[in-house]
Amino acid sequence: MESDQQSPPAKEQRRSSNGAAESALETARRQLSRGSSHLELGDAVRERLRHPTTVHEVTVPLERDDGTVEMFTGYRAQHDSVRGPYKGGLRYHPDVTRDECVGLSMWMTWKCAVMDLPFGGAKGGIVVDPKSLSEGERERLTRRFTQEIRDVIGPTRDIPAPDMGTDPQTMAWIMDAYSMQEGETIPGVVTGKPPVIGGSHGREEAPGRSVAIVTRETCDYYDRPLSETTVAVQGFGSVGANAARLLQEWGATIVSISDVNGAIYDADGFDVGAIPGHDEEPEAVTRYATENSDVTRLSNEELLALDVDVLIPAAVGNVLTADNADDVRADLVVEGANGPTTFAASAIFEEREIPVIPDILANAGGVTVSYFEWLQDINRRRWTLEEVTTELESEMVRAWNVVREEVDRRDVTWRDGAYVVALSRIDEAHEMRGLWP
Repeated sequence: MESDQQSPPAKEQRRSSNGAAESALETARRQLSRGSSHLELGDAVRERLRHPTTVHEVTVPLERDDGTVEMFTGYRAQHDSVRGPYKGGLRYHPDVTRDECVGLSMWMTWKCAVMDLPFGGAKGGIVVDPKSLSEGERERLTRRFTQEIRDVIGPTRDIPAPDMGTDPQTMAWIMDAYSMQEGETIPGVVTGKPPVIGGSHGREEAPGRSVAIVTRETCDYYDRPLSETTVAVQGFGSVGANAARLLQEWGATIVSISDVNGAIYDADGFDVGAIPGHDEEPEAVTRYATENSDVTRLSNEELLALDVDVLIPAAVGNVLTADNADDVRADLVVEGANGPTTFAASAIFEEREIPVIPDILANAGGVTVSYFEWLQDINRRRWTLEEVTTELESEMVRAWNVVREEVDRRDVTWRDGAYVVALSRIDEAHEMRGLWP
């Protein structure tokens, strides 16, 4: 997904091989180092990609409903634009930090490149608990933040999108505030907007749809028919719910799903289409378990250790770690969330020969449909839902095949194959453009 709505805030620490806490930025740099080891990536390009082009830090004043004024810190990290304008989510969360924004902007650079989209990576946010804001306060904070970063965003500069703590309404306020200052309506300044003001049909379902498409293609690659495949999905938000529903529609058996309160399990499978997703009805999974005594209740941790064919972690980051990677019994892991597998867990899965399809490929449907939305906005031409769905299917299968070719040719993991594809394209673009003296 383009947005990192389910990726970990900064204080949810990763663990490096020596047990020390590892930030999002450190993880991104470790992945860059490992990915580039499979390529003849020049030292200059590698060093440039370790650092963002720029990080904008602003102070945002907000008049609260009681008349008091409170100050908030906002960031916009812009990592690399060699292939096109910066692109990435904007989150409202109390644990937003500069380094987190930089690390996530790096992941967006890789994700756009692996999908061959003409964008670079960005990420931003405000250090605030959105639950502490009234609707009016959220709108005023958003509009003032837009003014503070107005000079560094735009349809050909940097295009924000929804993320953790933000939504289509937030994007509508940003578009309006930016357009008012520019003196004309500019829908292409953000993606993830409501369709009535230039948003794309199919945008919210896109990350889950791409996870399902990639799962289907990978199961076929390993000669595993979906009709004979059992699936456990951790997280039943927009990513997990949409992935589960599509996979069930295509013949797979969804035996376990979960929400924040825990998981439910039925070896015969659920009719997941009858269970609302978290965005539709919070805690619907919990309610289903209460109303259906024949299902088995599990913890989210126990779901990860189920004996299933496919495990899709689609809730939060860092759920597959060195502490539980040996307990995973799935034959295939498809990353629905951003960063659900730590660097150490990835190494364990590699040793155990459990394929892991990385997030920068699996959930890239979000940024791909954001690209479609951007095209619709700048061309002033609306696509139908059928057109969006057809184009997304084509783009995801094409990207999966390109990564698969690298996996077969180099005999590397799926994550390494995806990084080879992404870094090769970025390296070639830097080589062609050169370095401004």
